[in-house]
Amino acid sequence: MTRTPQSANPSEEVKRPGRWLALSVLVLAVLLVAVDATVLGLATPYISEDLAPSGTQLLWIGDVYSFVIAGLLVSMGSLGDRIGRKRILLLGATAFGAISVLNAYAHTPEVMILARALLGVAGATLMPATLALIRNLFHDPRERSLAVGIWGAAASAGAAVGPVVGGFLLEHFWWGSVFLINLPVMAVLVVVGVKTLPESRNPNPGPWDLISVVLSLVGMVGVVYAVKEAAAHGFAWATLAAGLLGAAALYGFVRRQLTMPVPLLDMRLFRNRGFSGAVLADLLTILGLSGLVFFLSQYLQLVQGRRPFEAGLAELPAAVGAVAAGLIAGRAARRFSVRAVVSGGLAAVGLALAALTVIGQHTAYPLLGAALLVVGLGAGFAFTVTADVILSSVPGEQAGAASAVSETAYELGAALGIAVLGSIVTGVYRDFTGPAGTPDAAHESLGGAVEAAAELPAPTAEALLDSARQAFVDGLTLAAGAGAVVLLAAAAASWFLLRGQRLEDGVEHP
Repeated sequence: MTRTPQSANPSEEVKRPGRWLALSVLVLAVLLVAVDATVLGLATPYISEDLAPSGTQLLWIGDVYSFVIAGLLVSMGSLGDRIGRKRILLLGATAFGAISVLNAYAHTPEVMILARALLGVAGATLMPATLALIRNLFHDPRERSLAVGIWGAAASAGAAVGPVVGGFLLEHFWWGSVFLINLPVMAVLVVVGVKTLPESRNPNPGPWDLISVVLSLVGMVGVVYAVKEAAAHGFAWATLAAGLLGAAALYGFVRRQLTMPVPLLDMRLFRNRGFSGAVLADLLTILGLSGLVFFLSQYLQLVQGRRPFEAGLAELPAAVGAVAAGLIAGRAARRFSVRAVVSGGLAAVGLALAALTVIGQHTAYPLLGAALLVVGLGAGFAFTVTADVILSSVPGEQAGAASAVSETAYELGAALGIAVLGSIVTGVYRDFTGPAGTPDAAHESLGGAVEAAAELPAPTAEALLDSARQAFVDGLTLAAGAGAVVLLAAAAASWFLLRGQRLEDGVEHP
């Protein structure tokens, strides 16, 4: 692979015709995965009423999708490098649509858990393939920066649009409708993708090592499960055993990659300071943000009394900010510097989270909306540039595996954030003092307090809800403060780790 100075009119070989239409297909895929990750939370009360799962089954319905995705991202990214990224994307999209039907019409908790796990397998094929295909569609680095910005904007928009779309569907249709919306989108993706997406793969891939696949899956699932269980239920020997098993499997995975002639994941990628710094920035950012995002919908609905659709609309400023920042992030990084844009973006998010430490039960929306807008802007700048750095740091043939590392950092950061910051919220909440006769279920969650209050006399119910909501807000503001500290630390780390890092200006010739 060679690079030459960028000319005014790069050849058609470099600027592939139809590349922007092909990008729209990739945007559909990432938009759908992002939407699907957020709509389930709104549908959970309806699923609970219809399928009557046990508490443990309900946790698995909510978590198994992210467990499987986290465990398979690296393996599926590497598989795409070997068999072709277009092929694995289209196969995964077809499977995602078909399995969505199984999710929509699941009639028992066991079937729902299986359907969510299978959806995770299909979802794990999509995200690394989309980013890797961008790496091979756009050989002009400036165009690639814009393409990555659009890709990141779609992910942010999907995460914000999910609650809006889900809230609308749940107010007008049954809970299965939140899964069936996947079908028409996937149909368009496959039909258009067959004609517009180019195939790309590693020309010398080596074997797809199944032992490495199993070690990666066991390791990530074990660690993520242990973190979530410890946060939700406290220390237990079974949780410790799962964590130790996961850590041992990940250690074995790394050792095996270092000794294989053609590894599933080339661990030497982490010797690149820019690559490692970008991955670490992504992990810390999601860790600091995810706890807030996880509990924000509950705050809007259960504390401030908004309907699901209204709560979804209230979260839109974050998506608007992320979309706007993503589209200009590459230009800003070239105009100033990579570390200035990433560190500045993360610092802005940290300060916005710090501002949320002063919210109360009746805080007016302008403060919340302004903070969410700044969060979206900062995250949009940071995530777009770090994704560009990760793609630019590796040869094109390793784009799938490198993209998967980025997505794995995202999933691991989300699991750790929800576990660590979530434990802060729940820990503060459980200690609230309710009126006499408050049932134990009210101390488990704010949703439980709302249900319990419906069975109590009006004065008692009002006192219970006021105490429970105040305790929830106290926990949320403490978690926002902790998230602010994490984001400011991530900003400082990025300033040092991304020192001297630049986005490319030369045109790559395939």
